[in-house]
Formats: sequence, C-alpha cells, structure tokens
Amino acid sequence: MEKKGTILSGMRPTGKLHLGHLIGVLNNWRNLQQEYNCIFEIADWHALTTKYDQTENIKNDIREMVIDWISAGIDPEESTIFVQSDVPEIAELNLLLSMIVSVSRLERNPTYKEQVQELGVKGSIPFGLLEYPVLQAADILIHKADTVPVGEDQLPHIEITREIARRFNHLYEEIFPEPEPKLGQVPKLLGLDGRKMSKSYGNAIYLADGSTEIADKVKQMVTDPERIRLKDPGNPEVCSVYDYHQLFNCEEIEELAQGCSTAEIGCMDCKQKLADLLTDYLVDVHQKREELKADPELIDQILAEGASKARQTAQQTLKEVKEAMNLVYS
Repeated sequence: MEKKGTILSGMRPTGKLHLGHLIGVLNNWRNLQQEYNCIFEIADWHALTTKYDQTENIKNDIREMVIDWISAGIDPEESTIFVQSDVPEIAELNLLLSMIVSVSRLERNPTYKEQVQELGVKGSIPFGLLEYPVLQAADILIHKADTVPVGEDQLPHIEITREIARRFNHLYEEIFPEPEPKLGQVPKLLGLDGRKMSKSYGNAIYLADGSTEIADKVKQMVTDPERIRLKDPGNPEVCSVYDYHQLFNCEEIEELAQGCSTAEIGCMDCKQKLADLLTDYLVDVHQKREELKADPELIDQILAEGASKARQTAQQTLKEVKEAMNLVYS
C-alpha cells in the first residue's frame, strides 16, 4: 500500500502514560501507521525544558514509554521508534535553525507565555523553554515530515515550524516541506476528580494499572453530588462515570442514563460495571506489557534499530542543509 506521506510525532518521557494518552493519542497513532510512514520520537531533550533538575527517572521513563507504545499497538516493524538524544543531528540542525529565528518571534508564542506563567519562572526563564519550538521544528524538518498530528494547543508551534521552513527555503535552497498539522477528534476523558487527567493531579488511570488498581480508582470517581442516597434520582450529565460509559459502553448508555435518572441503578453498581469494562479494554495492553517487561533486550534492540534508521535520514538532511548554507569546506 502506497503511503500518503511522512508523519513525525512524539512525547516527552516525564512519567507513566495513562488512559487519556491511549484514547487521545496512541489509538490515533496506531491507525495512522497504515496510511503514513510514521516516525515516533521519545523527546528526552524536550523533557529537560521544564524538568532539567529532575533527571533521575528519565531512563526508566523512556523504557516504560516504549513498552506502553508497543503495547498500545505501535508496531516497530511498521514505524520508526527512537530516542531524541540518540540522533545528535537534531541538535546540530536546531543550532542552525536558531540563527534564522528572532527572539521576539519566540516570545510571541502563546504556549510559551502560558508555560512561563504556569511554571512561575518569569524572572529566570530557561533558554530551552523559549527555544522549545525551534527544537521541535528541527525534530520535524530533519525527517522532512509533511504531516504532524497535534492537538489545538500545539498549532502555534507547528506554525513556527512552517515559518522556519519557508524562511530557510527562501534564504538558501528549497529543502524542507511545510508540514501540515493533522487535527484529530480527541474524546473527552477527564480524571477521577473531574479535572483533566494528569499524573500531577494524582487522578489518572495508568496503562500499567491492574484490575484491582482500576477498581479502586473507579470507586473514587466523582458522580452527581446531588445524589446522596441510593433512592435519590441522579443526573448522568454531571457524572464522570457516565462520561466514561459514553466512551467505553455505547451499547448500554441509554439504559444506564435511564437507570440513573430513575434511581434504578446505584452509583456503586455503575462504577463496578465501568471497572470491569476498563479492565477488559486494557487486557491486551496488559498482556503485551508483561511480555515486553520480561524481555528488556528487545526494547534495547528496538531503540537501537530505530535510532539507526532515524540517523540515516537525519544525516542526509543535515548534509543538504550544510551544503545549502555553504558550511561544507572540503
């Protein structure tokens, strides 16, 4: 089957992956493998932009991320999986691209402004945080990726990448495609407390969680606060458990809504049904995770082969870039 183009996407290894990652990102990646040449990057340098002083777990986080990716259906035979720092050509291209981008342009990036405020680093902003979009542009352009699957919050970064590609092509030679963002439908999946699912909030169901952990966490989920007694009718529209059933239990959703609003179904029964559904949904992921954890050398092999493939492309692109910039002297 002829592929439509080349996709580059990735994640920062900053901790365990959870159900939100699976529903919002990994399932989409798995499907894209059939249509595109996919390159998936574990962005360890990007992790340093906000956690440069917390690197003690990064090696383990990288391995766990690879295990989660493959368990979710990312196929190393179909796609290239590699660690960003294993391809030093990205850093060199990042340096060269940084020469043609102004500081004022990077400071106008809305994501940068939000991160500065969120991290509380206004008086001591790391340069890596400001330059994040340039490094991301290097990630994308070094593989000449023409498509980047992103959420809406990442659109400003992709626009900077497109601007950098245009400027380079205008100043030197036509080397880079202008990558197009590919927005997907991201299902609504909140955390146990009704906020965004995040490990920092302690409200996530992780892909590594077993049936007991899933059941314990589902019991904590927020339901209709007005439904105090079992005989009280509930409002499923304000219930996090109902939101999950809409995603994972479409066949029974009308029955559950009716049972809740008439008090025929109790919250604990509804939660138990959800816990069973999530356990079944993740059973293949859990089985594959156990197989991969039992064979650590396989993970090393996958990353080594992925880095080798990624470097071949990166070296060729960097050679073209340096020739275009008259930086080849022999």
